[in-house]
Amino acid sequence: MKKSIAILLGTAVLFTSNVFAAELITREDFKKVETQYEKIGTVSTSNKVSPSDAKKELIEKADKKGADVLVLTSGHTENKIHGTADIYKKK
Repeated sequence: MKKSIAILLGTAVLFTSNVFAAELITREDFKKVETQYEKIGTVSTSNKVSPSDAKKELIEKADKKGADVLVLTSGHTENKIHGTADIYKKK
C-alpha cells in the first residue's frame, strides 16, 4: 500500500497545474509549514482510471471547501485509483 501511495503522489506532483487554487503538497513539505495552516476537513476520490484524474478531483473538492493546500493521506490502485487527502486553510 505504501508503494501505491508513493506512486500516486509522485505522479500527482508531476501533473501539478496552476488552474486550481488549492495546492497538493507532500507530507514532508507540509511539515515545514504546518503551523501556518488549520485543518478544515478531508476530501476523497474513487474509481478514477488515471492519477491525474484523481488529483484533479481531489483539488476541485478542496477548492469547493475553501482549502489552500491538501496533503494526500491514502491511495491505492487496485483496478481503479482511490485517494484521500486532508485539506487545510491558511491561518
